[in-house]
Amino acid sequence: MLIKTRRDGFNHPAASEITPQAAYRQRRDLLRLMAGGAAGAALAAWASREAMAAVQRPGKLPALPSQPSAVAGAVTMEKPTPYEDATGYNNFYEFGTDKADPAQNAHTLRTAPWAVEIDGLVKKPAKFALDDLLKLAPQEERIYRLRCVEGWSMVIPWVGYSLAELVRRVEPLGSAKFVEFHTLADRATMPGIRSSVLDWPYVEGLRMDEALHPLTLLSFGMYGEVLPKQNGAPVRVVVPWKYGFKSAKSLVRIRFTEQEPKTAWNKAAANEYGFYSNVNPDVAHPRWSQATERRIGEGGLFAKRRKTLLFNGYEAQVGQLYAGMDLKKNY
Repeated sequence: MLIKTRRDGFNHPAASEITPQAAYRQRRDLLRLMAGGAAGAALAAWASREAMAAVQRPGKLPALPSQPSAVAGAVTMEKPTPYEDATGYNNFYEFGTDKADPAQNAHTLRTAPWAVEIDGLVKKPAKFALDDLLKLAPQEERIYRLRCVEGWSMVIPWVGYSLAELVRRVEPLGSAKFVEFHTLADRATMPGIRSSVLDWPYVEGLRMDEALHPLTLLSFGMYGEVLPKQNGAPVRVVVPWKYGFKSAKSLVRIRFTEQEPKTAWNKAAANEYGFYSNVNPDVAHPRWSQATERRIGEGGLFAKRRKTLLFNGYEAQVGQLYAGMDLKKNY
């Protein structure tokens, strides 16, 4: 199935639809003052709804073909997070560090033309235009949980196909042990990379067997629509058993390597963000517990905290990948 988009990829907001700068700055000041705890979470949820007023929805996808999912046993039946929350409360530091910043700022991202370069230890290096990636394999909708390291979670219907479909076509060499993902770093369209908060471009990575696992998704859409820019348009990775920052957005390069990649957050704070970053309630972040989580869109200030599940609830599908490993040491 092909995803058809407008020539420029998305509808851009009119100036009249954008939150006035004074109001936006006031909201940012309030967020800084009240960040942390239930009050901060409630205020951030309000801010995300305000941010969504500035962003038009990108457009419906054609109907997906009727076919059984390759991972049907792993797809959750939980109620999806409301679209407005999933697209208005984001981590995408290329567009700002506040959760509402990406929805406010990502309209500047140019998603057409777009290509993804595949290189490194492969027999068939290539540069795929977006249209070619879309045609590579049949796409399906998969409802996955998403758990972020700050303690919040969502349930999102993603659209795409297993990353393994792409990996096999480029034929990795036997020496390729890892897959490295690079996000676009464009100072002209991504205001966040003018800061030194991370070493740009944003780089993430997986072990080869993780990349080949059928749950690992190459995604082009969500909620039956084209990926919004703040959620990683036009193509991103989704790795549902790991913390959200492992799922690289707005991909421009996929590189196969023998050595473990130097990833963005691991370079920034190795004691907080390990390479594996599997969801594990028994491994606390140095500044907070990971034992429970708050589901975005469920009650705001009064939302009941949920018990965090090992591997984000996907232990039956992926636990064997880490047999014999110390999951606290290899966090």
